[in-house]
Amino acid sequence: MSHVTVGYDGTSESELALRWAVGEARLRRLPLTVCHAWRWPYPISHIDYEGEAIVRRMAEHLLDHGVALARESAPGLTVRKRLRDGSAAPALVGVGQDAELIVIGSHGSDEMPVGSTSLRVPAKAGRPVVVVRSAAAGDGLVVVGVDGSRGADAALAFGFEEAALRGWRLRAVYGCAEPGAAPDGDLSLFGDEDKLRHVCGALLERAVAPWRVKYPQVQATTSLVLKPPREALFEAAEGADLAVVGARGTGAVEALTLGATSDALLKHAPCTVAIVPSRAG
Repeated sequence: MSHVTVGYDGTSESELALRWAVGEARLRRLPLTVCHAWRWPYPISHIDYEGEAIVRRMAEHLLDHGVALARESAPGLTVRKRLRDGSAAPALVGVGQDAELIVIGSHGSDEMPVGSTSLRVPAKAGRPVVVVRSAAAGDGLVVVGVDGSRGADAALAFGFEEAALRGWRLRAVYGCAEPGAAPDGDLSLFGDEDKLRHVCGALLERAVAPWRVKYPQVQATTSLVLKPPREALFEAAEGADLAVVGARGTGAVEALTLGATSDALLKHAPCTVAIVPSRAG
């Protein structure tokens, strides 16, 4: 059975993620799985079996607290718990492999390390990952990055679904003033601004059209911006509740496997961010 998975570690950031995940589970009418990963904090050569049992019990109590918070927030919601031994990112990816989506918190640091769970889970998961960055309510708006790729189409699918579930508006944004954002790598477009607007604008409308048909209840607008994609998305995300992008990078370094725009949004976006793989089902 599908479900919504959320990581919980007792921090205020993970509590925000838990509350978002509870809302997702209720809207999608799915069970919620609360996951916590623990590990013995010392080298294996220094194992103290009695001490290890104490650490595990502490982890169990923390997880039970997260489950209790979820049930208190949504009486009647089916809430399951999963305690895993090891690092948080692999645990969440494993527990969430058959989930509708995975929800995690973000410490919101501009110096987010490469090994951060907020970077590693979206880079490795085959499911959409929502990284909750703020508790502040926005303007009921989902912003989706569009560039004509398969990843962007998956992001549109997820963004429209979220907007429909929550009764929010949607804005599809295409920042095209960057060579990598040109359709088919046609650099000649940058010598003719009118042609660039025409070609990229047509691509944007074609990308959004089928989702407008599928979700006629969503108030959707498009925005073609003659700025680099990251700059366009950051500007659009101000005041938004959710920014959605596709995962499309191919770098060998783990944090870069998301792509530069996704990586930057996870580190600096003013709102919650969803990273959607090209095929999430």
